[in-house]
Amino acid sequence: MKISIERGTLLKAVSQAQSVVERRNTIPILANVLIEAEGDQVLFRATDLDIEVVDKAPAQVEKAGATTVAATTLHEIVRKLPDGALVTLTADSAAGRLTVEAGRSNFSLATLPKEDFPVMASSEYQSNFTASAALLRRLFDKSKFAISTEETRYYLNGVYMHVADGAEGGKVLRCVATDGHRLARIDADLPAGAEDMPGVIVPRKTVGELRKLLEDDDADIAVSVSETKVRFATPDITLTSKVIDGTFPDYTRVIPQNNARKLEVDAAEFAQAVDRVATVSSERSRAVKLQLENDKLVLSVNAPDSGAAEEELAVAYGDERLEIGFNAKYLLEIASQVDRENAVFLFNSAGDPTLMREGNDQSAVYVVMPMRV
Repeated sequence: MKISIERGTLLKAVSQAQSVVERRNTIPILANVLIEAEGDQVLFRATDLDIEVVDKAPAQVEKAGATTVAATTLHEIVRKLPDGALVTLTADSAAGRLTVEAGRSNFSLATLPKEDFPVMASSEYQSNFTASAALLRRLFDKSKFAISTEETRYYLNGVYMHVADGAEGGKVLRCVATDGHRLARIDADLPAGAEDMPGVIVPRKTVGELRKLLEDDDADIAVSVSETKVRFATPDITLTSKVIDGTFPDYTRVIPQNNARKLEVDAAEFAQAVDRVATVSSERSRAVKLQLENDKLVLSVNAPDSGAAEEELAVAYGDERLEIGFNAKYLLEIASQVDRENAVFLFNSAGDPTLMREGNDQSAVYVVMPMRV
């Protein structure tokens, strides 16, 4: 195999591949990227056995062929090469080496046989549809902060993507994530062809990798879903992932329906004030108290070890006085999801879950559990 490829193109392809590769693994081949050259393009394939990413790049192929080489080492080399350099990759399978040349730089890397590289079995997808990158980015970006990191409740370690009944009537494509303390439920218009999609839990790592495919607002993403796998593809990159084998809990039961006490506040001002007063909160609890009465919100922290803080905000609130406590980190994460100017909080009592949404928008709903302060 011998190919010449522009450094920027190669870096983009290799960086996507190396981020999928697990740093610590017991199977040496899984640390490698499979490079396959044919025609006028080269494929870079990487996997951790749960996720597979295939990146297609244009290249000048002098001699077709394939080999595998350490993904992180290749990425580091290409990253340090000068901008605009033309990189030549030459594989010598007899010697088990890949030569990387650019200008006066020359590297020789150990390779492993391409036959040892595991390729993810192709599967039949029950549902195939196309969605814009902007739509998918909003669904996953706004929900992923609530993914649980607790390995024992593995079925919460991802985003539940499914078809649901929307707040305004009609079907929607919905993403939900929760860790038991907070919950995010985001809706988008249902793309044509997605009606029969099975609900799947997309793992946390896949959600992170998917973000790289969704940078371009104008891009269309081909989505394929089966009971066991999900695939997202652009013309250049295909990301295939196993889904979490488990049942996502009935999240509708924890979304409060009758919270009547309404607080409307400037989302950015609120986030900054929470951040300031939380500076003195104890690392363990990070508790912030909200005191609400006539158009006034007082945020306070009282940490016996480190000190106390208080800040007052002008808000829209016309209900009876309420004192309620929250984890500052959860409040900040939820407030940072608001794209509009105002965040609307709906309370019931100091012990009940609180609902938050963006203005009158029903398509993004967040729930946060209070804590004793």
